[in-house]
Amino acid sequence: MRDVSRIKAAVRDVPDFPKPGIVFKDITPVLGDGALFREVIEIFADSLAGSGVTKIVGIDARGFIFASAVAFKLGVGFIPVRKKGKLPWTTRAEEYELEYGSAIVEIHTDAVAPGEKVALIDDVLATGGTAAAALRLLQCCGAEVVKAQFLMELGFLDGRKNLGAVAVDSILIY
Repeated sequence: MRDVSRIKAAVRDVPDFPKPGIVFKDITPVLGDGALFREVIEIFADSLAGSGVTKIVGIDARGFIFASAVAFKLGVGFIPVRKKGKLPWTTRAEEYELEYGSAIVEIHTDAVAPGEKVALIDDVLATGGTAAAALRLLQCCGAEVVKAQFLMELGFLDGRKNLGAVAVDSILIY
């Protein structure tokens, strides 16, 4: 088990952002410190060792930062799950609920082959709505999702329950 205390100490609390009453967990200090950023990538990559994943899936937009670096480290492909209207090819879409309304994420229909092993990475697991939508997209494409990984998890929101039977790893849990 790695000591993640330096990573946790670098996450900055920003009160009342984006609105009053919210304490935003700012990860930019982690990204700006080469040693901490490398540690996060190594934790994610080590967790996938021997899993047989051939692609790493990142969720728009901060998930791209981590997922692409992990894909590079493992020597596997990277797949973006984007907000509606951002992908230039034939897509499959999944709608999910937000606090105020709904949103849609998309994936290219040819991004994953049936039976292909993938891992999903994002910066934060909150209510699980976005990650659950991305998982549904991957499963509809026939992918085997080996694991969902997050830098941070807001445990008090219980987002894990929305991810079904997929294994979940979070480096930091608040």
